[in-house]
Amino acid sequence: MGDLQYQPFSMSKRMTHAERRAQLIQVGRAVFAKHGYESTSVEEIAREAKVSKPIVYEHFGGKEGLYAIIVDREMDSLYARISDAISEGAPRTRFEQAVLAFLTYVEDEPDGFAVLTRDAPMQMRGRGMPSVISDLGTRVRDIFNEQFKTLGYDAKVAPIYAHALIGMVTLVGQWWGSDPRQRFKKEIVASHLAAIGWMGLRHLPQKPQRIE
Repeated sequence: MGDLQYQPFSMSKRMTHAERRAQLIQVGRAVFAKHGYESTSVEEIAREAKVSKPIVYEHFGGKEGLYAIIVDREMDSLYARISDAISEGAPRTRFEQAVLAFLTYVEDEPDGFAVLTRDAPMQMRGRGMPSVISDLGTRVRDIFNEQFKTLGYDAKVAPIYAHALIGMVTLVGQWWGSDPRQRFKKEIVASHLAAIGWMGLRHLPQKPQRIE
């Protein structure tokens, strides 16, 4: 991830409670992105924020509390982008816009995406990217429901395809964001992923059968 990316807060005056909390969230986000949850310590967060360990405990109760808040904020940010992207347009357009919104988040918020895609601690496995994939799959399902009904297919199986494509988009997003030097433009990636989805639907059999 390189050097930690966060803007230093002014130390010319004593921070308010809200300012200190915001600073610790900003610093913690960068540290978790660089090292992951297990390898991050309260000591390192405090050192990077130039505060004592008790200050971190005072605001968040410890590393887990800070991590949970950061993950929730990132998930809310990503959900807002996706929700706006799929609010209008034809089904394929909405799906392509959703992919583009996802990739834009990866591009704009590399630390946030790194936090979401790293393994969550055991006691928090309901958070992070698995939860993001599940939630986005549910939201995109509505697009598939609409398309399946138009084509005369059983809309009950739409969630299978919705979650499959969201999983694909997530993995492509991880690959795409891993090496900026070799990136395709996000618009190109989004158009190709949308094409895969809709070309597949165009030739989807009414009742797929296993190949024996």
